Amino acid sequence: MTAEKRILVHMCCGPCSIYPVQVLREAGMTVMGFYYGHNIHPYTECRRRRETLDQYAETAGFKVIHQKDYDLEGFLRSVVFREADRCRYCYHDRLKSTALLAGRGRFDFFTSTLLYSRYQKHDVIRAMGESLAKSTGVPFFYHDFREGWEEGIAASKRLGMYRQQYCGCIYSEAERYRKKRS
Repeated sequence: MTAEKRILVHMCCGPCSIYPVQVLREAGMTVMGFYYGHNIHPYTECRRRRETLDQYAETAGFKVIHQKDYDLEGFLRSVVFREADRCRYCYHDRLKSTALLAGRGRFDFFTSTLLYSRYQKHDVIRAMGESLAKSTGVPFFYHDFREGWEEGIAASKRLGMYRQQYCGCIYSEAERYRKKRS
């Protein structure tokens, strides 16, 4: 009998984790989450997402590692004057941190719940994950979790989870309000 493979999953929030966790477990993997929220603004939003993820993880029976500190300023310094390309920076920052942690923890794979969202740049995330796999030595597990978009939303509503209305950064929050006014 072979041991289950261990996978470290960057998780942006509870609702986006539901379907990926289900798929990964069905594939025979042991899931551990990694919450990394330097990009999430304001701090109260970051905490609320973390708390929702922690509640889901407890219910679903998996552990979550949390980043240390809250470096919003570092995130902003890295994207200021490059706002149009901020997502690339943000993806890379989160995926790199996940891959490095996966290497230190001797995980068999790493991946991200970013691959669940219909609003993210899926091909960019996949290419970055595969590139980081080469440089860190930890394989990137690719799966198009968007196939379970509706299922994940329905489950998060049944569970009464907090469901955020923007990606997380101050720029995506501003875009959210601009769209409402248009």
